[in-house]
Amino acid sequence: MVEVRDGVLLLKEADAAAWEAYVTRHPQATLFHTLDWKQVVERTFGARPRYLMHLRQGKVTGVLPLFHVKSPLAGNALISVPYAVYGGILADDEAAARALGAEAASMAEAAAVDYLELRNLHETGSGWPVKSLYVTFMKPISADHDENMRAIPRKQRAMIRKAEKKGVTAEVADDLDAFFDIYSRSVHAHGTPVYPKSFFANIREALGDACRISFCRSPEGERVSTVMTFYFRDTVMPYFGGGLPQARALQAFDYMYWDVMRRAADAGCRCFDYGRSKVDTGSYRFKKHWGFEPIPLPYEYHLVRARNMPNVSPANPKYRLFIRMWRAMPYPVTRVLGPVVARHLA
Repeated sequence: MVEVRDGVLLLKEADAAAWEAYVTRHPQATLFHTLDWKQVVERTFGARPRYLMHLRQGKVTGVLPLFHVKSPLAGNALISVPYAVYGGILADDEAAARALGAEAASMAEAAAVDYLELRNLHETGSGWPVKSLYVTFMKPISADHDENMRAIPRKQRAMIRKAEKKGVTAEVADDLDAFFDIYSRSVHAHGTPVYPKSFFANIREALGDACRISFCRSPEGERVSTVMTFYFRDTVMPYFGGGLPQARALQAFDYMYWDVMRRAADAGCRCFDYGRSKVDTGSYRFKKHWGFEPIPLPYEYHLVRARNMPNVSPANPKYRLFIRMWRAMPYPVTRVLGPVVARHLA
């Protein structure tokens, strides 16, 4: 290990087992704190990792996964964790958390980045500026399918029943090509560039059985919606989802997420993580209709060269023209150009 200061060390390959053991046992850890996600980001985007560990008397007492990201959109930044919705410091106590935060800030200043961003799932009390653009949605689920169905509000239950009556079916299939085709068309319709296909291939390879791809089929047998779902400990997280235009009329999205919940409950999962959304967007309202309550995500920033917290969200008014132009472009063109642009959307 290479010590920086105050018990904080830079992660080396030989320390991987200690890192993973700590993340496995920490109650606030997420999939994005694992070294599997580190591998995905390195392989796909080539970002430079700066993973920090805190040790006390030879024992790991905290970790902070960081990447140095440079892009025209995200700027020059240290981010925990890029291409993910959660990150930030995991620590046993305030002293370890303070030491990791202080070292990350010093690292950011030494590198003269624009800012340091911690994508926290929980408030840390660091005193750094906090941006409240995003919320997440989590809810306990039961091993009993009927109990889970009753927990869904009546109108949304009706959507699931309608899909069943229309003959919509769901399946789990390891078909990355079909997933990418549907997903890339879906994000194009929303005016968003698609990540490179290698990103999803690397995720599937790194996570193995903890990554599953689901589809819904129309009564005619056409795949109309899809979602790539992650499993971490007792939590299931449908993460990358999309559908063709006809999916909405078939209520295929509702049926697809119900099927994910049902399969996860059978697999022993007890928490359903519906993921991040921007407040008052379509996905935000969809998740609330499922009976999930928004949980604010307190993303923290240590500003170095930047004067204000970054805002690379599609909700930023300065990106509205780009979104309209992207939607207007032919899909085959965006499928080629999208991965080039999306690499800069950390």
